[in-house]
Amino acid sequence: MGYGRLRRRSDARKALLRDLVTDLIINERIITTEAKAKELKKIADKMVTLAKAGTLADRRLAAEVVRFEFVKEGQYAIQKLFDEIGPRFKERAGGYTRIIKTVPRKGDAAPMAIIEFL
Repeated sequence: MGYGRLRRRSDARKALLRDLVTDLIINERIITTEAKAKELKKIADKMVTLAKAGTLADRRLAAEVVRFEFVKEGQYAIQKLFDEIGPRFKERAGGYTRIIKTVPRKGDAAPMAIIEFL
């Protein structure tokens, strides 16, 4: 995956983006900085594309990125991705997420954004 550096080492950046994409799948909407949201959009859209096809190979590829976390009783994030989010976008050709810019963060004035599934 090619993505921006986000001022982190590659291992920390990969862990951050894995956590963010898992949280986005679980909550379907998160608030983060604009830079992180723009990088997250690329990965989240790829995960939905894999979930639309739904093959075993696609599940394995998605499982390399999405963390093994509970959504609710008896359901993990990867299951939610393939059972709920993927079928929702079956007819859509792309652009499964949107970024909405919000007010700067208090403290360091970092530009903030909401990223959510459509």
